[in-house]
Amino acid sequence: MKGLEFVFLAAGSVLGAFLRYKITESPLIFNTLPLNVLIVNVIGAFILGVFIVLSQQWNLDGRYSLFAAIGFCGSLTTMSSFALDSSNLLENNQYGALAANIIVNVGLSIGALIGGKSLMSTIISN
Repeated sequence: MKGLEFVFLAAGSVLGAFLRYKITESPLIFNTLPLNVLIVNVIGAFILGVFIVLSQQWNLDGRYSLFAAIGFCGSLTTMSSFALDSSNLLENNQYGALAANIIVNVGLSIGALIGGKSLMSTIISN
């Protein structure tokens, strides 16, 4: 990675992380659903979708992808990348792969979270 590419990536990452922090600093809960996370996930996926189209239409330099897609959306949420992958599968009529992608991503993410919590709880309690 060249110096200027790093600057694009870092700038996008800082802005995405800051926005996520600002949106999630005051919890918004509807019943038991944490809306803050839902908001950043939906915003990130929407921004990534807009960027992908603009990038293709305007034939943007790859550094803008480092800034917007990887840096900003990646720091704002990882859900945007998951949504893009799923959208691509849907657009390509790969319904089986789409279902598997959703089940595996969500299932493994939740499983990893529970596993990490269990591991740390075990380590701390010993």
